[in-house]
Amino acid sequence: MELNQRFLSAVRLLSQIAELYAFDIVKSESIAPVHRSSCRAPHYCATPVYREVGVSLKTKDCGLDGQTPLNSSFTVPVIDRNWYAVLTVPQHEKSVVKHLEVREIESFLPTYETIRVWKNRQRMKVVLPLFPTYLFVHINYRERVRVLQSPGVLQIVGKGREPVPLLDAEVEFLRSGCRRERIEPYRDLVIGQKVRIKSGVMGGVQGTLVKKNNSMKFILTLDLINQHAAIQVDAEDLEPVLT
Repeated sequence: MELNQRFLSAVRLLSQIAELYAFDIVKSESIAPVHRSSCRAPHYCATPVYREVGVSLKTKDCGLDGQTPLNSSFTVPVIDRNWYAVLTVPQHEKSVVKHLEVREIESFLPTYETIRVWKNRQRMKVVLPLFPTYLFVHINYRERVRVLQSPGVLQIVGKGREPVPLLDAEVEFLRSGCRRERIEPYRDLVIGQKVRIKSGVMGGVQGTLVKKNNSMKFILTLDLINQHAAIQVDAEDLEPVLT
């Protein structure tokens, strides 16, 4: 009787864990019969199967014969995160970042420095969003609600109602450019040679090589939000894209 209660307690624990992570249990595979060679009686082991990440949660031994101890084990489910673009209320990008931080959401607001001349002719260096009304969040499917509930957030950018993730290399490209203070918005017509970064963390990122102010600029285009960013890249780091 005591062993049966222990087994039922273990099953309840597994069910509570499944509810905690809000995964979809495949009911047809949730109960698997145990072969008679491993147990003296035809007992059953609970084996919930999770569609989202393929994590198997199972009891290793069916110790209901009075000799083999009950030994339940499970692997902690891991949900992959992706980068998404978020549309914000105009001029609220920085406040949205603060609200996301409170909600423990990783975000990235690319910025650049520029010189503004005020009415008194005083020159002042200011930091502005690289893409006005846009920032980026690193989230999984379940964290989208917290993002959309943040004040100042209008939507997660995608196609229709389905958010579309960005390439990690593109976001890393922007982060690297911001750290080096070598990035700026590009609002002219993008005409030039198609090139690709050859190696490194940003390897594989494609863009357009254009000439501006007697220098060559690598233009990254984020088609999802129809924005362009210009950054100085060494020529030896680039290779042409053959079409």
